[in-house]
Amino acid sequence: MSDLAPFEFRIHSRDGRARTARFATPHGTVQTPMFMPVGTQGSVKGISATELLEIKSQMILGNTYHLMLRPGAEMVAAHGGLPGFTAYPGPFLTDSGGFQVMSLGHMRKITEEGVIFKSHLDGSPIHLTPERSIEVQQLLGADVMMAFDECPPFPAEERYIKASLERTVRWLERCLTFKTRDDQALFAIVQGGIYPNLRQQSLDATLPFGTPGFAIGGLAVGESKEEMFPAVAFTAQRLPENKPRYLMGVGHPEDLVAGIALGVDMFDCVYPTRTGRFGYALTDDGRINMNSAAPRQQLIPIDADCDCYACTHHTRAYLAHLVKAEEMLAPRLLSLHNLRYLHRLVERARAAIEVGQFQAWATEWGERYFKRPSNADGSAQALPEWFARAVRGEG
Repeated sequence: MSDLAPFEFRIHSRDGRARTARFATPHGTVQTPMFMPVGTQGSVKGISATELLEIKSQMILGNTYHLMLRPGAEMVAAHGGLPGFTAYPGPFLTDSGGFQVMSLGHMRKITEEGVIFKSHLDGSPIHLTPERSIEVQQLLGADVMMAFDECPPFPAEERYIKASLERTVRWLERCLTFKTRDDQALFAIVQGGIYPNLRQQSLDATLPFGTPGFAIGGLAVGESKEEMFPAVAFTAQRLPENKPRYLMGVGHPEDLVAGIALGVDMFDCVYPTRTGRFGYALTDDGRINMNSAAPRQQLIPIDADCDCYACTHHTRAYLAHLVKAEEMLAPRLLSLHNLRYLHRLVERARAAIEVGQFQAWATEWGERYFKRPSNADGSAQALPEWFARAVRGEG
């Protein structure tokens, strides 16, 4: 039994702006910082619920838009919600469908009432409003629901982003008014693109709602890391200290380390499984292309320090053979490893924070990951400035 109240967020340790904490949900208490695998349609592609537990996944993300279309939220509810439907017994977080407002831009129309989509499955019209988003998420039974928002594309004019974030705040109020279940937390989303003045406007309008957690939205949509991380730093340091901070749609290893340094607690992204399906394996030395010639001759695991099934049972040569032969086991094993790699990465980050060595650990990790070559005088070249600033807590 947890000693935390429902949706309580209790900080355990701090090191600079980075922190570790526990967050209580009806389906279990999670440790942060954490990475959430993406199960858009009720499945983390190629990975079973048992395997998710074995690699120590703590919370899974599902998607309102996709699940309302197929199989329908009512069918998920008939199974007792996402845990019963998927057989994964831990917590779930559901995206509101707001990301599809951007990603399906050629198939939708935005009004004050909501968004009218054309289904990507059959072209039929779909009307998604703040109220419908909450209705679906309540049927899905997620522990954490996201407020329905508009995620502007990049680039976008400043006046468009301003109008968009103002609409997002009005939609947030409607979401909170419609929500009826006490066993689900609703997180608000801060927008504003890469503009500090708009981020501040969104913060000023959103924080008074006092939701159990806050997400940093509208980033990782095409802007450079040099543009993204100052916005992350600006927003994170102005969010409440005693509530989780969720950076939406971010999951590259370097982004996790930088985001943790800036005080972010939760991350999600399709990157590890999508990368695995394309034949790449994540390591501290960067991505390994299992389609290339070198791994086919290597009788070593992907990562000798990794405890996933792929690394403890198979060589790079075997996995490269599976990729070359287009065996369906290849993307499964690579996706499994990539997810476990990101879980281990945040576990190592938590351990470094708890002993007050996060900046040193993150710097050492970055020097290896980015493979900084030496200058002519033998000194190491500097890390990318955006990463170095984030690790120092500057953004």
